[in-house]
Amino acid sequence: MVDERSALREFLAYHQSAYYAVSYGLSDEQARSTPTVSALSVGGLVKHATGMQRSWMARVAAAPGAPPKDPRPFDEIARDFADQHLMRPDETLDGLLRALDAQNTESLRLVDTADLDAAVPVPQDIPWFPKNQRAWSVRWVVLHVINELARHAGHADIVREAIDGATMYELIAAVEGWEIEGWVKPWSKS
Repeated sequence: MVDERSALREFLAYHQSAYYAVSYGLSDEQARSTPTVSALSVGGLVKHATGMQRSWMARVAAAPGAPPKDPRPFDEIARDFADQHLMRPDETLDGLLRALDAQNTESLRLVDTADLDAAVPVPQDIPWFPKNQRAWSVRWVVLHVINELARHAGHADIVREAIDGATMYELIAAVEGWEIEGWVKPWSKS
């Protein structure tokens, strides 16, 4: 029988893996491209998945206390948050995926070790957090991270398909090394 912690870990690992599949075979230029009407790029979404996990898991690691407060002015923090959604010209997809891999490892470690019932204080000085909620459990935070990863992986699927027509099932098969006879892969590196 699988226990709750194992289930949370497996769901987290599954949604973390989507970013490797959606990035498979892309050049830096393609990963940076924004082929839809939004400003989303695959690279920017990989970068956001890393930063989002880092932020939430710092709260898990500090529970039941709060992580150290960022001493910078709010406008500087907001600029960094906006940058978290963009793949800058000086960044590479490989570098972004390595950062994601390191953060994924840390997130999974915390799911393995944290007290799922521990209270995670809700920041009261950040405008988008509820003011009537004092704390969430570590369990709630992990479920929220899984939800965020799944939501943004869906965005990345749409962006990837707009780049070259590749769909997630094809990409997962390619990442896992499946060769399907007669399968046309317009997105693959020849």
